[in-house]
Amino acid sequence: MGKVQSFKDLIIWQKSHQLTLDIYKLTKQFPTDEKFGVISQIRRAAYSIPSNIVEGHSRKSAKEFKYFLNISKGSLSELEYFLILSRDLKYITNAEFKEMESKVIEISKILFSFNKNL
Repeated sequence: MGKVQSFKDLIIWQKSHQLTLDIYKLTKQFPTDEKFGVISQIRRAAYSIPSNIVEGHSRKSAKEFKYFLNISKGSLSELEYFLILSRDLKYITNAEFKEMESKVIEISKILFSFNKNL
């Protein structure tokens, strides 16, 4: 893992953590009756991305790290679906969707590259 001392040094963690913060802010505007539905699910999918990066990094073996990066990738795909659902339910605007989607795509590319180069 080279000179990376902490998971906080990883660009993939930084970007996925910021995405999680963005998702929390975005979902504050959702209908309150979705508190245990879409809000809960989309937030869980979002925070699962950086938390699995943290867990994988702590394992100190490339094979184990890759396993957790794959879980992060699955959560990222789940998040993408919940963003589509949120847009289609009119909980977010198309502009908000596009902004979040571009972040998801960027993180997906970085995750793929990072996993490949481990």
